[in-house]
Amino acid sequence: MEYIYAALLLHSAGKAVEEESVKAVLSAAGIATDESRVKALIAALDGVDIEDAISKAAAAPVAAVAAAVPVAAAAAEEAPEEEESKKEEEEESGMAGLGALFG
Repeated sequence: MEYIYAALLLHSAGKAVEEESVKAVLSAAGIATDESRVKALIAALDGVDIEDAISKAAAAPVAAVAAAVPVAAAAAEEAPEEEESKKEEEEESGMAGLGALFG
């Protein structure tokens, strides 16, 4: 994750995301760099529009949360109804038990 964060930090600062700059950010943070991981990151980011990727990633969780809200609200509405019906059943069974006492 540190490697991706380094790339995002460089992008945010308007710097070029290159091997040497990623290594510099990681070493400044006190993280030992792995040459192969840095090269793999740079190769993976080749041709990627980072702004576009960030905007798509930011929109996805919002859409998932927005879809989950109606489901949670429906579940919350059902819970009180279930509790009320259980209370009514308990009261009815209690009344039947009292009736047995008086024959």
